[in-house]
Amino acid sequence: MTILVTNDDGIDSPGLQILAETLEVLGSVYVVAPDKECSAMAHSLSLHRALKVEEVRENYFAVDGTPADCVNLAVCCLLPERPKLIASGINKGGNMGEDITYSGTVSAAFEGAFYGIPSFAISLTSKDDFKFKTAASFAQRVARFIVKNGLPKDTFLNINVPNLDEDGVKSYRITRQGRRVYGNAVVEEVDPIGQRYYWIRGHRGFESMEGTDFEAVSSHHISITPLHLDLTHYSSMEEMRKWEL
Repeated sequence: MTILVTNDDGIDSPGLQILAETLEVLGSVYVVAPDKECSAMAHSLSLHRALKVEEVRENYFAVDGTPADCVNLAVCCLLPERPKLIASGINKGGNMGEDITYSGTVSAAFEGAFYGIPSFAISLTSKDDFKFKTAASFAQRVARFIVKNGLPKDTFLNINVPNLDEDGVKSYRITRQGRRVYGNAVVEEVDPIGQRYYWIRGHRGFESMEGTDFEAVSSHHISITPLHLDLTHYSSMEEMRKWEL
């Protein structure tokens, strides 16, 4: 069985390495990842330039493109056969709430689901001192289950793991996407010659709502959020049919 491992932190990320090594017990692992960090690139594709690939060592390929590019090249060109599973991560930092829409880690799993390949993204909810072993161990459990049982049609998983040692994690919860609380996300500054420039800063906190990814992780549980390819808001359609535009 062939397994594809990718990420958005780049080919040299230790989270990518430990995820690949942990999944080797399940099959032949191939790593296809960006040659540099591509955080917050979301689901972008490189459509207006050629992509270059370097095999940095056996079964490890670095691509000068986005996470979604990596999945496309892996599935269509680089792997000897279509992968049975795609794992994206282990991301250095959580991907919860609205982060899902920005995350290259999540988008790689999204791209895998486009191809009909069971896929999941996994992230550690920390900025430093990463407990990759905890996330990798759980990733192996999830991968074993998916290989045996599959996933619902057009569905992939977004997993967020508290940055704790394994004995500090209570269990896992099936969750829904939470909501961020936004502060002033853009900071304006002026350089020494009077030219304005801007920094997009991080977000500020999250809404406290039961059943969300944020709530699960804050209570030391692993969050598993099933995401669907179809973004249609079906419950709004009947009301919208009454519109007279």
